[in-house]
Amino acid sequence: MENARDIFAIAGPTASGKTALAVELALHLGDAEIINFDSVQVYDKIEIATAKPTIEEMKGVPHHLIGYIDPSVNCTAADWARDAYEKIHDIESRGKTVILVGGTGFYLRTLRQPLFEGPSTDPEIRNRLLELKEEKGAEHLHGILARVDAKAADAIPPADFIRTTRALEVYFQTGRKISEVRVERGPAPEFSSRIKLVVLDPPRELLYERINVRAALHFEKGLVDEVRALLADGISESSSALGAHGYRRVCEYLRGERSLESAVEKTQQNVRNYAKRQITWFKKENPELWLTGFGDATETQAELFKWLSGHRSSAT
Repeated sequence: MENARDIFAIAGPTASGKTALAVELALHLGDAEIINFDSVQVYDKIEIATAKPTIEEMKGVPHHLIGYIDPSVNCTAADWARDAYEKIHDIESRGKTVILVGGTGFYLRTLRQPLFEGPSTDPEIRNRLLELKEEKGAEHLHGILARVDAKAADAIPPADFIRTTRALEVYFQTGRKISEVRVERGPAPEFSSRIKLVVLDPPRELLYERINVRAALHFEKGLVDEVRALLADGISESSSALGAHGYRRVCEYLRGERSLESAVEKTQQNVRNYAKRQITWFKKENPELWLTGFGDATETQAELFKWLSGHRSSAT
């Protein structure tokens, strides 16, 4: 489909104010709709620790791909990318501008350059890998990957359990190395070159303070009860939905493996470490604009709008 419109992607670490910035950009443009690319916000019933925008925070701007996947289903990057592809075409067919917002860099990269069609998750293999991770740590699984697919292991940080697990699943289910089948990518979609990446990178100390406060608040708002209800509904602890940082630690607390205080502190540490990895990831994605403030700050929003004005002038 011929369309000269830019697609804006607002990215950055957790708690950096991405949603607020995306909403203000949408209001500034006047004709935009937002597509989520956060891998936890896609799940229904996973609410408290996901930072899903409220109706008030959306400010009347249409949002898509939030809370639309059952938590018993493992939503992969390829699954999300297919859904996002359809949404982009739908939004643009109605003459609207697309704004992508989220912190899952792998989702965005997969949208820009589609992955190979990998096998569906085998619950038995997934559960066994999760058990090994709980017994011996994510680094142990990474060591297994290094033995069966050294090239893939070199490209994945030892602590990245999700990507390590997926690489091992592909190997054990198909007998093929993910580093070899990755080259079997489909063609980049037409709109890939129109995606303009804007990344938030607020002061690290202030970001960590926000993360600590927000994580503690999630527990105060009933995160433990939410996890209890999900488990009672039959959602597996090994599901991707319950693999998010706070949910993972609550499961450990409910199993009696750590105290509630420890669960809070470990969640804060995990999220701080995750935020650091997110910043490193997006630096490698060649963003068009790097913003060193929080997305909910008027100064940061003004800087984005100033860049946008110059960007559009240079494009004409």
